[in-house]
Amino acid sequence: MASKIEVKDLLEAGVHFGHLTRKWNPNMAPYIYMERNGIHVINLYKTVAKLEEANEALKKIAASGRKILFVATKKQAKDIVADKVSKVNMPYITERWPGGMLTNFVTIRKAVKKMAAIDRMKKDGTFNTLSKKERLQVDRLRAKLEKNLGSIADMTRLPGALFIVDTMREHIAVKEAQKLNIPIFAMVDTNSDPRDVDFAIPSNDDAGKSIEAILESVTQAVAEGLEERKSEKNNGKDKDEDSNKEDKTAEAKPAKKAEAAPKAEAKSDDFTKIEGVGPKAAEALVAKGVKSYADLADADAEKIKEILTEASSTLAHLDPTSWPKQAKMAADGKWDELKEWQDSVKGGVE
Repeated sequence: MASKIEVKDLLEAGVHFGHLTRKWNPNMAPYIYMERNGIHVINLYKTVAKLEEANEALKKIAASGRKILFVATKKQAKDIVADKVSKVNMPYITERWPGGMLTNFVTIRKAVKKMAAIDRMKKDGTFNTLSKKERLQVDRLRAKLEKNLGSIADMTRLPGALFIVDTMREHIAVKEAQKLNIPIFAMVDTNSDPRDVDFAIPSNDDAGKSIEAILESVTQAVAEGLEERKSEKNNGKDKDEDSNKEDKTAEAKPAKKAEAAPKAEAKSDDFTKIEGVGPKAAEALVAKGVKSYADLADADAEKIKEILTEASSTLAHLDPTSWPKQAKMAADGKWDELKEWQDSVKGGVE
């Protein structure tokens, strides 16, 4: 279990320093504690609360098996993000954000596959048959692709969420994620608009120590989610083995009359497997009694829209038109068909 981050730690890292008062965004007012020497000071108690909320959601996404794409192209954040995120085996962008990275994912995947094709050429000897000039050109292309897209080589489909450092700088990434209803987590400074993201963490997004403190906490939560997923898989295997042993024992011994056990509350299905449904949207549906894929399949799109709007203004922009159709495939166990449909719509071709 990751240690809970304290206000003292954030204070020492300089997370509380905002921008000049004249550069502020009025929508950040709820997260500003005071103004001193012409600079806004962020309320770190609210930062801790928002960070814990974001960590819990990121942990669930990681535990569900979906990728979280980290985006930070500013100089002071590049190395920190690359170091922290690579340890939890998540994709990240620290060079230029390629336009259409999400909305035109098919083309990006082709570029990534081009790297794999060049590597195959080098292994099977085809590369050596090229002229010196052609080999040089291929090497340059491979180096360029590796620099810009090497860190997302394992991301075979659209990510389950985005984590952004500085939404002002990465505004194109924010717009693309909004268009595809991908949940956005972000470090938001006093000059940014927190309404653009689903999980805003009010913090200094310019200082290296501040970025490192937030990323350390976030990646620990992601690591916990991955560990949870791993243990669940292992427990599933153990349960299968135990059930096989019990079946064999039951065949050998006469069955005893079972005592009436209290009925356990049914666990809700994982709605985040439906394209367009994030953790917050899933929680809103469950809170209104929509707990299974069958319930979601029977629900009317307009009714779902009302539930989302009532739950939070940040969910009001979601388009649930296709959710019942996807839920019907999930309820019928047609996972291959569902994945094929999602890939065709979103472009996440494996």
